Amino acid sequence: MSLDILAVDDSRTMRDMLRLALTQAGFTPHLAEDGIDGLEKLKGLTPDVIITDVNMPRLDGFGFIDAVRTEEEWRRIPILVLTTESAAELKARAREAGATGWIVKPFDPVKLVKALHMVAG
Repeated sequence: MSLDILAVDDSRTMRDMLRLALTQAGFTPHLAEDGIDGLEKLKGLTPDVIITDVNMPRLDGFGFIDAVRTEEEWRRIPILVLTTESAAELKARAREAGATGWIVKPFDPVKLVKALHMVAG
């Protein structure tokens, strides 16, 4: 199953790694460099799943998730948080904001693809 994925991360290296992993899985990646850029990219897109980092300039992952969840057309899109953070309180905050799941970096491409299939299904 081919999926459209929006990946939001301020690290160029991480965006490149995500592009490679998603493309190799047969997915179509759309990349954004922070929450503001992610919201701009969403205006012309309805991805099957969104992946977002937490720590980003201009608009962090929590603010991005909040903004996505306030829009009716995007409210049901699954959101996976992909971050170096692993604190329980941050996971709880992401869940409260509307995140579907949490993956800690560095990520295993096979596990990421499996998680994307699970939440998109």
